[in-house]
Amino acid sequence: MFKLLTVRDEVRVDPKYLDKDIEDAILSSVREEVEGKLEQDIGVILCVTQIKEYGEGEIVHGDASIHFPVTYEALVFTPENNEVVLGEVIEITEFGAFVRIGALDALVHVSQVMSDRVSYDRKNSLYFGRRTKRKLQEGDLVRARIVGVSLGKVRQKISLTMRQPYLGSLKWIEEEKRKAKEKKKK
Repeated sequence: MFKLLTVRDEVRVDPKYLDKDIEDAILSSVREEVEGKLEQDIGVILCVTQIKEYGEGEIVHGDASIHFPVTYEALVFTPENNEVVLGEVIEITEFGAFVRIGALDALVHVSQVMSDRVSYDRKNSLYFGRRTKRKLQEGDLVRARIVGVSLGKVRQKISLTMRQPYLGSLKWIEEEKRKAKEKKKK
């Protein structure tokens, strides 16, 4: 889920930014320090949108920088259990499909790809359902539900499922909608 959060922190403003207006220097330093990083309690900080307030700077002995207490607003991506997400399949392996959701990659274990017996085609790097003949391959856009999130400092793990109605490849979902519409007409 994408969120706007207010974060309190201390920022180290490098002397290279001191020729700027102080607020611009602090904003540049905060962006350099936190954007694109994964914070365990928050998620991935995508963008610092604004500095809300800052306190008096402090010079630390042996460091030419100035340290400021700062409150800033940031756009973050925080995956949450049971959230339905849209993503792109970036890799198919024997044990599962890796899907890029927001700023992170998640895994759909082979047992969670579809409600059918799934075969893995190593040569073409795809899965196909034996009964349904549905295929899942790299580049496919999918809708999935998050079933597990662990954002540790050492290892991040996000687990997905596509074994529920209207989840899976967007091609499958359109096919299901079309069939439901045809059935309704009859």
